[in-house]
Amino acid sequence: MLEAHVFYCYTEKMQLTKRFFNLPKGSFFLFGPRGTGKSTWLQQEFKSALWIDLLQPENLRTYSAYPERLREIVLASNQQNVVIDEVQKIPDLLSVVHSLIERRQELRFVLTGSSARKLKREGVNLLAGRASMRHLHPFMAAELDANFVLNDALNFGLLPVVHSSKEPLDTLKAYVGLYLKEEVQAEGLVRNIGNFARFLEVISFSHGEVLNISNIARECSVSRKLIEGYLSVLQDLLLCHLLPVFTRRAKRGTVKHPKFYYFDAGVERVLRACGPLDKASEIDGCILEGLVLQHLRAWNDYQGNDNNIYYWRTQFGVEVDFVVYGAKGFWAIEVKNNQNVYTQDVRNLIAFGEDYPEAKLLLLYRGQQRIKLKNVLCLPVEEFLRNLHPKNDDLAEW
Repeated sequence: MLEAHVFYCYTEKMQLTKRFFNLPKGSFFLFGPRGTGKSTWLQQEFKSALWIDLLQPENLRTYSAYPERLREIVLASNQQNVVIDEVQKIPDLLSVVHSLIERRQELRFVLTGSSARKLKREGVNLLAGRASMRHLHPFMAAELDANFVLNDALNFGLLPVVHSSKEPLDTLKAYVGLYLKEEVQAEGLVRNIGNFARFLEVISFSHGEVLNISNIARECSVSRKLIEGYLSVLQDLLLCHLLPVFTRRAKRGTVKHPKFYYFDAGVERVLRACGPLDKASEIDGCILEGLVLQHLRAWNDYQGNDNNIYYWRTQFGVEVDFVVYGAKGFWAIEVKNNQNVYTQDVRNLIAFGEDYPEAKLLLLYRGQQRIKLKNVLCLPVEEFLRNLHPKNDDLAEW
């Protein structure tokens, strides 16, 4: 396991918050949605670096017109660390970065981005393997420590920009609007922003569900092909995650389609419209499930991507929320938004264990006690989240 490097994020609610991160030794890309704290960390970790912020209009104009200016500035500087913030705005800069790394191997470039879409669309070679790829996620509970409040996380999510706000709900709504305006509309990623806004709401009802693109297209009154394009935009902007089905050594027929999740519980909460027909328990259940997934993804990334994360669902509807599979472990995890657990709650996990006896079976619930039902370990979900740390290889033993 890679050793977790600690970096920091300043907020209004707390003076300094430790973050978990595997800091590479050489040049690297740092991707993550807006508001996850990329720039805050860079300003603390690379205080004396040569800094180029492409969110600044004058920098955007200068380097768009003349990317070679980067070479002149870097070679004239005595700094070995060079930070280029939001590099996806000018993909041509990567060719200059590549040549500089070849020319001066002591240089270390840190290239951040909130989207890989423009880089992929223009066929840019991401430095031919000369820079590693890293991702920054919303806060983990263990990072916040005593400042983690489960109900707040379920209501507002764990984006640092939201968590630090005195008005988190207003900030969260503004955050979603920012993406629509600055990332989607300004970059020309979609032609009809109204259709896309409708899509964001409709697909929020698929959060934690098997994705059915045809149904979403019918609900939005647009073509399936257009919905596939919108989904691609969400993925490239790092705003969602598609969870594949676990099929290794399958003994039963499984479904083929992935499950959909927004990347943060608060974003899902804001985008999902609620009405008299919506049960709060159902909404809270899928949001809790998504909160667990975003923690699992962060834990896995900060460890060095040693595991793959799936879900399991048979053609007869027997489902386990998450399957974590890797060289160091094999876990099946079910999430229940209940204060108590009963034998019927672990039936799907038992079925999975019959097919995969090597797996450790975990049920996470809203109660306060550890319970063993048959061969399933039932853990309080808050305890699980608070103890999920990159230094821990095992998901249940601390």
